[in-house]
Amino acid sequence: MKRVLYVTSEAVPFIKTGGLADVAGSLPKCFDKNEFDVRVILPKYQCMNEEWKNKLNYVTHFYMDLAWRSQYVGVLELEHEGVHFYFIDNEYYFSGAKPYGNIYQDIEKFAFFSKAALSALPLIGFRPDIVHCHDWQTGLVPVHLKDKFHEGEFFRDMKSVITIHNLKFQGVWDVKTVRDFTGLPAYYFTSDKLEAYGDANYLKGGIVYADAITTVSETYAEEIKMPFYGEGLDGLMRARANSLRGIVNGIDYDEYNPETDTLIEHNYNARNFRKEKIKNKRALQRELGLTQNDSTFMVGIVSRLTDQKGFDLIAHMMDEMCQNDIQIVVLGTGDEKYENMFRHFAWKYQGKVSANIFYSNALSHKIYASCDAFLMPSLFEPCGLSQLMSLRYGTLPIVRETGGLKDTVVPYNEYESTGTGFSFANYNAHEMYFTLQYAMSIYYNKKREWNKLIDRAMAADFSWQNSARKYAELYNWLAG
Repeated sequence: MKRVLYVTSEAVPFIKTGGLADVAGSLPKCFDKNEFDVRVILPKYQCMNEEWKNKLNYVTHFYMDLAWRSQYVGVLELEHEGVHFYFIDNEYYFSGAKPYGNIYQDIEKFAFFSKAALSALPLIGFRPDIVHCHDWQTGLVPVHLKDKFHEGEFFRDMKSVITIHNLKFQGVWDVKTVRDFTGLPAYYFTSDKLEAYGDANYLKGGIVYADAITTVSETYAEEIKMPFYGEGLDGLMRARANSLRGIVNGIDYDEYNPETDTLIEHNYNARNFRKEKIKNKRALQRELGLTQNDSTFMVGIVSRLTDQKGFDLIAHMMDEMCQNDIQIVVLGTGDEKYENMFRHFAWKYQGKVSANIFYSNALSHKIYASCDAFLMPSLFEPCGLSQLMSLRYGTLPIVRETGGLKDTVVPYNEYESTGTGFSFANYNAHEMYFTLQYAMSIYYNKKREWNKLIDRAMAADFSWQNSARKYAELYNWLAG
């Protein structure tokens, strides 16, 4: 039996700001319980839902040295869906209205959390073979395992994995302050260890010291070895290429299931979508005040409205797009310029464009179920989950070939009748537009081919079980 501990700053259903929470909360329950004991440790945030906080059971508490201070560490636990979750409690660090705040506070907060998570292990009687860390917030864990903790019998043979969910976020602050927060000796703050471009870098420390590194898609694992995607760490990613692998994220196939989804108007499946899926489109057109028309090509966008997601390409082509027989439904918040752009086009093309500048889980499900296509022209995308959801609902993705989008969407080939969506290679507004037009031409002129694309999209398997199999191989290889 291999024991694995996930160290993470967030996990569903307790606290979530992004895709990291889905991985840390959903993946552990997908392993074979006879082979793996996977547990999760995360902070006990004040801003967690009261309902969860009331279910936590006290385990122990102790005081821990953090450089020159002594800090209280409480440990609580809860079993949820067959997985053991531990929570590190310290009101000084984990109060606040959201899990992350100012970076300088977060730097100290996660220095505390990384050390506390390891320090708690002997007291809770769980000795993992592998400690699986996620993102910069836990980057110090592999460093600690090679430093002071390595001297103790308990920690000696522990292996560590770090998963990079988005290389853009690295946990960077000045060396003097980080030394003060962590108590790590000066030896660690050199350019081959935690120092990068004059500052201390938590994620770099994790990448240097972890026994294995993963990221959330195979293509992203290749891309981050190049300067454009490497965010200043491409040299290090090339140096550690032998220890780096990409494993694509999954989605919860129970939550995202058009056959049982309670948030959509009409349930359907891979057999009856030809008749039933259209009913969702009619309902959404009614709800959002769009022109009622079964045959209009409806395109969905559910996203943070930021440069990373390719909205400058969409802004460039929006007028041209709206000259076609098309409807565009947008859901999300983000940069003011994009929020206002969509509001403007919704005013200019009433009945054609619906701008929903807020976030709603229910509406996102309706968009996945109602639209014909889903547009995602990202500049970079480590994994991306929206395209996986749209595939599941038979809404064909139109994506740029980057990161996880390239790994999960097979471009349509009309000569071989293969593919699950449409894609383009260059970050270019006209290339995106021509790909959209090509998708429309198949939709309007080759309905049978379009439906076969939906058949293949709905048959694709991006469930967490699939990801868990690949992580299991990694754990077996690491722990020997």
